Amino acid sequence: MILTWSIIKWGLLIIIVINEIAALFTVFREKRDIAATWAWLLVLLLLPVVGFVFYAFLGRKLPQRSLERIKSQTQLKLKQAVERQKLQFQNMPKPRHSTVQMYRRTVMLFQSLDNAFLTRHNNVKIYTKGDKLFRQLFDDIEAAKESINIEFYTIYNDQIGNELRTLLEQKAAEGVEIRVLYDSWGSMGVRADFYNGLRKRGGYATPFLMTHSNFIDFRMNYRDHRKIVVIDGEIGYVGGFNVGDQYLGRVKKFGPWRDTHLRIIGGGVYSLQQRFIRDWNASVKHKDNRINHFSRFFPEIKLNKSRLENETSLQIVSSGPESPQENIKLGYLRLINAATDHIWIQTPYLIPDDSVIDALQVAAHSGVDVRIMLPCKPDHPFVYRATQYYARVLANHDITIYFYEKGFLHAKTIMIDGRMASVGSANLDFRSFKLNFEINSFIYDRDMTDKLERIFINDIRNSRVITPEMFANQSRWLRFKQTFSRLLSPIL
Repeated sequence: MILTWSIIKWGLLIIIVINEIAALFTVFREKRDIAATWAWLLVLLLLPVVGFVFYAFLGRKLPQRSLERIKSQTQLKLKQAVERQKLQFQNMPKPRHSTVQMYRRTVMLFQSLDNAFLTRHNNVKIYTKGDKLFRQLFDDIEAAKESINIEFYTIYNDQIGNELRTLLEQKAAEGVEIRVLYDSWGSMGVRADFYNGLRKRGGYATPFLMTHSNFIDFRMNYRDHRKIVVIDGEIGYVGGFNVGDQYLGRVKKFGPWRDTHLRIIGGGVYSLQQRFIRDWNASVKHKDNRINHFSRFFPEIKLNKSRLENETSLQIVSSGPESPQENIKLGYLRLINAATDHIWIQTPYLIPDDSVIDALQVAAHSGVDVRIMLPCKPDHPFVYRATQYYARVLANHDITIYFYEKGFLHAKTIMIDGRMASVGSANLDFRSFKLNFEINSFIYDRDMTDKLERIFINDIRNSRVITPEMFANQSRWLRFKQTFSRLLSPIL
């Protein structure tokens, strides 16, 4: 009996030592943010075996060859289209108002970080409800003559997903080029044969940056969170909506879905097309399926009188783990630091890093009206508790925190001083800044910003303010869950 117990003790000791060595090797063999390093070390040391299962899903980095595939796309013949775009925009009339001039340093920042060219004379329409968005999107798809390029994090096999698939199959049968790029994790549950009908009719569909040697990709990180549609190279969509019934408010758990999406006609579509082509060419398994003839995907921009009179200047900015810097986050910091009157933010997840927290606090203590609107209900428990933690921290620094109560708030918008705004796929969290592939539009236009701010004000009517006193009165158990989730936030 004593011998058996001694063997068990030695066995446990050996397991613990092996676990600690494996944890140290696993965490420090890859370069990562220091906060994420310590968070993973905590998980792996405190949860033997189980921690490594979590790491397999959340901690593994994207293979370097996958990053190289997407980096290499910037060297393709897309440069020719980009150069043509440069010349075209240089010859366009200058903006009538001074918003672009006022934010010229922001424009230059994005040009330097992401080759994000300023596009002018865009017609932009805002959508906040899924039924109206998909009705317009389907109308545009039905009218397509040449090509339809679609990229989404999530395309579900449900009513709206099947309606989209059927419509794409019809257009493919008519001879329209169809390409669908989806994220395998975000679209989990959709069988591989979901797109067989589209393929039989000449269309294409492939998962984003799939490791082609593996049948299943278990990584939860480094996902394609972008939402892009480009039709005939003339109409583009970008924003927060995915394709699924829940995004139309048809799922009881979430209720009405409140999001923000843009429909763009103008030069901004060029940038969306460029981003899609790079992502597509990096993802397809066979080189023959790459897009190599670019000119037909970039038709000449026609400036009519209405386009000149209703201009919206904007830049399309993308970021991802293949970039040496966090493009969208740096843009957010630039805007926050430049604000003199107000900063209004909507985001479903609030897990900012120290640089963003400091910038928001400095702005608030400098007299800038900083407001942040969040959903009142969770879709990811740990992420929601971490969001509550950071909301509590910011509320203690003169920042107004709203919890939206009329359904689920999924919009990712920032409005600055009534002059400039950002709408896209990036949340105000660590995952969007560092781990996922994102895309945002940065809009230099008072009228568009005013529309977004009026939407924000209307949302306030369906929200409640959470004061520092209300946070202080939370139970100890709730505060513990928030603090614990915050410790894990670098890996959530």
